[in-house]
Amino acid sequence: MILEKQVASQLESEAFAETLAGVLAAGDMIALEGGLGAGKTTLVRALIRALLCDPEAEVPSPTFTLIQTYNAEKFEIWHADLYRLGDEEEVYELGLDEARLHSLCLIEWPDRLPASWQADALKITLTDVPDAVDARVIQLTGGQEWQDRLQGLSQ
Repeated sequence: MILEKQVASQLESEAFAETLAGVLAAGDMIALEGGLGAGKTTLVRALIRALLCDPEAEVPSPTFTLIQTYNAEKFEIWHADLYRLGDEEEVYELGLDEARLHSLCLIEWPDRLPASWQADALKITLTDVPDAVDARVIQLTGGQEWQDRLQGLSQ
């Protein structure tokens, strides 16, 4: 584990996402885990808005479309919600195999991806804090490259 942070509100979660956005690059895969309603889409929405430099950007959930794409200044962003996929082979039909090479891929429900794709991903796990409405624990896990890149994020 690289970092574990507790946030008390949606605003704190969004502020954390804005900070994280500053270290992301083309070719990165972010695997977001957590139950329904854990705040995955909220975190991703804040990340995308920060990368677009537009706090009012429309960032719909891809629950039904499966993929939403955005053109940030430095790279393309793919936001995928794979909850409805039945088989990991379906990710190829969505074009994620190509996108992961040159775009930032933000993946909700990454357990639907081929396991090998997740080896270099930054895993973000969101869990509810008992007896707290909007509080979450955000846990980041990744390899050495991610540890180096995220070193100052906890401050």
